[in-house]
Amino acid sequence: MSEAALRERICLAGASLFKRGLTFGSTGNISVMLDDGGWLLTPTNSSLGELDPARLSRLDKDGRHISGDKPTKEAFLHRVMYAERGEARAVVHLHSTHAAAVSCMDGLNPHACLPPLTAYYVMRVGRLPLVGYFPPGDEELAKAVGKLAGRHHAVLLANHGPVVAGTSLDNAVYASEELEETARIFLLLRSERTSPLSEAAVDELRARFGSG
Repeated sequence: MSEAALRERICLAGASLFKRGLTFGSTGNISVMLDDGGWLLTPTNSSLGELDPARLSRLDKDGRHISGDKPTKEAFLHRVMYAERGEARAVVHLHSTHAAAVSCMDGLNPHACLPPLTAYYVMRVGRLPLVGYFPPGDEELAKAVGKLAGRHHAVLLANHGPVVAGTSLDNAVYASEELEETARIFLLLRSERTSPLSEAAVDELRARFGSG
């Protein structure tokens, strides 16, 4: 796909996420890797609902800003995902309401923030680890994410929100949506007895479809 087409796809994805309430204000960011190893990234202080293809930030393969508007201060989250996941071609970071709410809860399992409530959660997200809290824009967060990114394509930032890498922009968006929906289901069922998928069922899904 050409760079021009990818720019349009980022803007369409951002508008879709915004219209459906998965991001709001100027929160969240999206990136897509280019054939030369560089990547396109949504600019700082921009609404995903009103992106301009011509103004997207362009970074080189080392994450240096080379054209377009100034990139988001969370560019390092994208950089570390690409560095640790060779198959990644897109990254979506949201502050989506239900996932962000889960990220603020006490007593989460840091190795798996959400239980395997549905087959599609296992297939699209897999196991979701928790990354400890760091202030927005803190580069130490990159180190913390980097320790997990090689084994997990989705992580949940404490008191913040999810970061999801995918083999395509569509796959990163689909996984982000599945994560948010599972967080919503998890919160809806907090006062109910639940029956997550068994380890055997999870293993079967991973063997048949892979994970994430």
